[in-house]
Amino acid sequence: MSLKNSLLNGLESNNLNLRNRVAMAPLTRSRATVNNLPTPLMKTYYEQRSSAGLIISEAAPISEMGIGYLRVPGIFTKDQIKAWKNITEGVHKKDGQIFMQLWHVGRNSHPDFLSGKSPVSASAIALNGNKETPLGLKPYTIPKALSMAEINKTIKDYANAAANAIDAGFDGVQIHAANGYLIDQFLNDNTNFRNDAYGGSIENKCRLAIEICDAVCSSVGHEKVAIRLSPIGISGQVFNQQPIETHQYLVKMLNNFDLAFLEILESLVPIEKLPGNYPSKALSFFRPIYNGVLMSNGGYSAEFAENEIRAGLADIISFGKAYISNPDLVKRIENNWPLEKWNKDTFYSEGPEGYIDYPFYDETQR
Repeated sequence: MSLKNSLLNGLESNNLNLRNRVAMAPLTRSRATVNNLPTPLMKTYYEQRSSAGLIISEAAPISEMGIGYLRVPGIFTKDQIKAWKNITEGVHKKDGQIFMQLWHVGRNSHPDFLSGKSPVSASAIALNGNKETPLGLKPYTIPKALSMAEINKTIKDYANAAANAIDAGFDGVQIHAANGYLIDQFLNDNTNFRNDAYGGSIENKCRLAIEICDAVCSSVGHEKVAIRLSPIGISGQVFNQQPIETHQYLVKMLNNFDLAFLEILESLVPIEKLPGNYPSKALSFFRPIYNGVLMSNGGYSAEFAENEIRAGLADIISFGKAYISNPDLVKRIENNWPLEKWNKDTFYSEGPEGYIDYPFYDETQR
């Protein structure tokens, strides 16, 4: 394994060969069709950003039951596979690499997305607040606790979606186990009140994540599989009374899979405002525990990202919002060019504005 300590240097590991350590984080942008098909507009968007060492696509629902947001692209039908293939071919023609993020939102959905069916989760605990649905803003509903048979079906859905992603030309997949979505709902105490093999003890709460990882690795090969965790902070209204112990156990178990990489999200919330026994910095805690390639995400500047790489705390840094407004982010970092500011109002709107019309720095100078 060759790991040079610089953000702009390449990375060669057992399972990755990247031209730089700048990754594009998964970013939901809501530019798919209403029936969850990727679009030509998305092809342009990803091609523009293909100079990243690795692109992680926006999260793609693994099944109809995994959908919970408007105009998101799926990976569970033949038409979706075909449409995604146009996008991956475009990225590869520009010598880019792209992983797909596999997504199941769990209780974060609503019956309006699911042909009238109830959303599912670890336990029947609803989110607070309202949900934007295809039929307007409505209160969240109480989800159905997954049965054992439904858990097995969901695990198979992840494995099938991973195979579909590879068929669509992706270089690998990332399992989304963070941010309060389905897998994270099994990991946390206020969303998992099960008394079976998937609840109670830390080992049981981590079981779904491990079984999904095992199934996806068996489906496409461990070298093409990554996973994303958010051990610090509160997102999706999840809370863990044993965040350190839970994620420590999970990360140690992930060492058994020899994954392409593990992505750890740092908290953007000041540590003093977090409930529970959270570490002030996730990387410092998990770097000694995890044996493989470690990616970090958390509002990094280029300078801070470089420092984390040089210190050996991370091997890759993923950038989110900076990639929305800077398709040429790698070149801007390399040349110390100023970054373009993003427009929040167009994050989830329709059409090209705020999506493919951000300028490359060279173009602004010309």
